[in-house]
Amino acid sequence: MKAIIQRVREASVTVEGNVTGSIEMGLLVYLGVAADDSEKDAEWMAYKVANLRIFKDAGGRMNLSLKDIAADADANADAGEGLVGVLTISQFTLLADARKGHRPYYGDAGDPEKAKTLYEFFKVKITEQGLKSEAGVFQAHMDVRYINDGPVTIILDSKS
Repeated sequence: MKAIIQRVREASVTVEGNVTGSIEMGLLVYLGVAADDSEKDAEWMAYKVANLRIFKDAGGRMNLSLKDIAADADANADAGEGLVGVLTISQFTLLADARKGHRPYYGDAGDPEKAKTLYEFFKVKITEQGLKSEAGVFQAHMDVRYINDGPVTIILDSKS
């Protein structure tokens, strides 16, 4: 399983003109499922995403996780404040192999049925970490909008 994680000030995904998920602060996760991935990979990825210390503390150091930020936001929330959490976008193209030629090879990507199952499992595991989970629509054409905060972008691979 591969993921590109971006710390964002806001992010949303639109499918056929309808917003299917949005956050006002948190992590935008592009998630690719490989043919040999399992629930173990999804559990590891969700744990890692929730606990990455890439948010600034009071001293300006990247020392806080999304779980820390979300807990603080919940403690200080007024009615109507924005959503802090994870926006997950399925993206099989993360499994592309473009080392040869000019047309990427996608043979290492999981078949759609398996990929959807693990994508949905990942979202459940994010929720089990105590985080709000927003998402795009699996296999849909999506318009993703975001403001990368930093910018901070992390690449994770459950196999590495």
